Parts: sequence; structure tokens; C-alpha cells
Amino acid sequence: MLKDKTILITGGTGSFGKCFTRYVLTHYEPKKIIIYSRDEFKQWMMANEFREYEEKLRFFIGDVRDVERLKRACEGVDYIIHAAALKQVPACEYNPNEAIKTNIHGAMNVIDAALDTGVRKVVALSTDKAVNPVNLYGGTKLVSDKLFVAANAYVGTKDINFSIVRYGNVAGSRGSVIPFFHKLIQEGAKELPITDLRMTRFWISLTQGVELVIKALAEANGGETFISKIPSFKITDLAEAMLPGCQIRETGIRPGEKLHEIMVTTEDSATTYEYDKHFIVYPQMVWNNRQQPDLSGTKVAEGFHYSSDNNTEWLGVEEIRALLKEVELEK
Repeated sequence: MLKDKTILITGGTGSFGKCFTRYVLTHYEPKKIIIYSRDEFKQWMMANEFREYEEKLRFFIGDVRDVERLKRACEGVDYIIHAAALKQVPACEYNPNEAIKTNIHGAMNVIDAALDTGVRKVVALSTDKAVNPVNLYGGTKLVSDKLFVAANAYVGTKDINFSIVRYGNVAGSRGSVIPFFHKLIQEGAKELPITDLRMTRFWISLTQGVELVIKALAEANGGETFISKIPSFKITDLAEAMLPGCQIRETGIRPGEKLHEIMVTTEDSATTYEYDKHFIVYPQMVWNNRQQPDLSGTKVAEGFHYSSDNNTEWLGVEEIRALLKEVELEK
């Protein structure tokens, strides 16, 4: 599927972009991967990291806010992976206009550029925070998701579709709980702070996120939201796994923080189907014949919702400890 294809990754110097690039170059034979981002230093660093693949990589300085630059970058591109976003909750709350320009206007620009340049497939990365959002970041990503689903209404006779992949915080990602605990432990802490002792999260690795995107590229007809079936864990168990016998201090939930990660809402259950290793939320409106859903999975029950606290698969302390050995902390 990816053999001899040209792929553009917005925000491509981020952790997902680097993992996706290495995975595809290792497992497939793409014609070219274009890294589209606005930070020249990060592009230089990534070019050095991937020097053995330099004939397959192109680095394109640009911002998703600039639709003309995007269109230039998309010439000859088969697939777009849209990973660019402002993601830090406090930063988005303090700079709402900037979050809107990147996360919403940027999504519109990616859609317009793809429609105007002959791109075949677009997969946009979403987040659990877009589900019943309680902060501005989640709100902008909800709008972004709606835009990518609705983009399938505008394809006309063009051979293109737009789909979404949704997951929560990746294990070890910057700003998440694992590197936060790790730093405290390295500094000699005997006590770990937890905002709420009831808190749960899903566990997903970067590689699992990449594999879900590739599944979406292979299977999407247009408008689907792909969600991995992954285990949950309690934050208190994570603390015990990282610092056995530690004391725990409950500090109170932070503004914009949720007790649990939600991937599928009760309202979404009307169009959600379960498969062996994932769920698909199909769009409620179908705009063209090619967008007809596969529906080979099992329709979920009425009222179903999928969140980290009602999961059927859980990690215990020892399982978390084993998985932690595979986690690479982002710097």
C-alpha cells in the first residue's frame, strides 16, 4: 500500500512524525516522505538522525496556517498524515487565538490543499480530549475532527478520502505523567503527587499509534474515526510500579484535566462498530457512494461508551513495570 507512495507529515519533526517515518522506512518502500514543519532546527536534527535514509526524505519549512505553502508542499503527494497541532492544555488556554489558528484554521488549510492537489488519502490525528471537551485544546480538536469528517462531502469525483485516528497520551510523551514521575524519582523523591486517586488512563505506545494510522490509510472509505482497543491502568498503580512502596500525595484535579480518558461516547455508540483490535466510529452522514461503511464488525450495544475506567482490559503493577522497560522518554 505504501510502496512507491509519497507521504507528507505535518508536524513531522514531533515524536509521532519521527516514529512514523522510521516505521514506514523500515517496513515499506515509499517513494518519498516529506516532513512539513516550521522549526528549522528540529528539521536539521531529524535529518541527522535519519541520515541513512536521506534519499527518501525531504524537509519542507512551512506552517499549516499558510495554505499556499501547504499546496506547494502537497504537489505530487499521495497521502497526508496531519499531526501538527498546539497540544499543551495550559498554553492553549492562555493563547486561545493561536490554538484556533493552528488547530482549526490549520485543519481547514490541510483539507483545502489536499482537495486542490490530487492527494488520495488524509489521516488526521485526534485525541481523547476532543471527546466531551473540557478545555480549549479539546474544543479545537473536536472542531478539527468535524472538519475532517465533513471534508468527505466536498470530494466530488475526486479519488480522495479523509479519516481520523484517536488515542490519548502516549506512554512517555512530553508533559505526561511517566516522565514527570521519572524526573521526581531521579531527584530522590520518596513521595509522588497524584491529582486524584481515582484517575485512570489508557496505555498506548507510539508504535501502536503509528500502526493504527497505517490501518486507517489501508481501510478508510471516508469519515471514520479509528480507535485502538488498549489496556487501562490506575495512576496509583503506575506510581507503585515506578517507585515501589512510595507515599502518595493527592493534590487535587487541575483545570482542564479529566479523571478518565474517553474514546467513544454514548452518543457515538449509534454508529460505532467493534472489530478484533479496534473500534470504528462511522460518520452519521454519508455524502458519496465510496464512503459507504464496511460494517463487517459487530455493532456495539445501545448506550455503549469506551473510556479508561470501564475498560475490560487492565494492567496491574507488574505488567506496568514490564512495559516501562520499553518506554523511551521524550526529551
